[in-house]
Amino acid sequence: MLSQATGYAAAALACVARAGGNPVLVRDIATDADIPAPYLAKIIQLLAKRGVVSTQRGVGGGVTLARAPDLISLYDVAVALEDPVVLTRCMLGEAECSDERACPAHAFWTAHRGRTIGFLCATTIADMAAFEARRHGDPRHDAAE
Repeated sequence: MLSQATGYAAAALACVARAGGNPVLVRDIATDADIPAPYLAKIIQLLAKRGVVSTQRGVGGGVTLARAPDLISLYDVAVALEDPVVLTRCMLGEAECSDERACPAHAFWTAHRGRTIGFLCATTIADMAAFEARRHGDPRHDAAE
């Protein structure tokens, strides 16, 4: 449902969050998250333009989160990278789909869309970073610090 870019962005942001506020090089994020570096660089550029991350070039530079990881939701990431209507348009691609003029999947998609948006809003980069830390054997790490 969400693009590969959004999935890569979420993984990259979890990696940045795990650095505890220290700048992380794009190539290190790419290696850690197994994302092609040129593609990741474009994603990071978009995230910086949308205010999700900050970037700094040069010695000591890299990528940092623009806000605390517990204040950046997956919904924020999706909105930064996706067409804003990706979660609101008809799942069958009908140009005119509404409660008054419903497609065959309208009722299902309306209910599912609400749950999906709720999940994306409730899940933060801190949650993802904590999961990744546990997965990599560091259960002590609190990404929200």
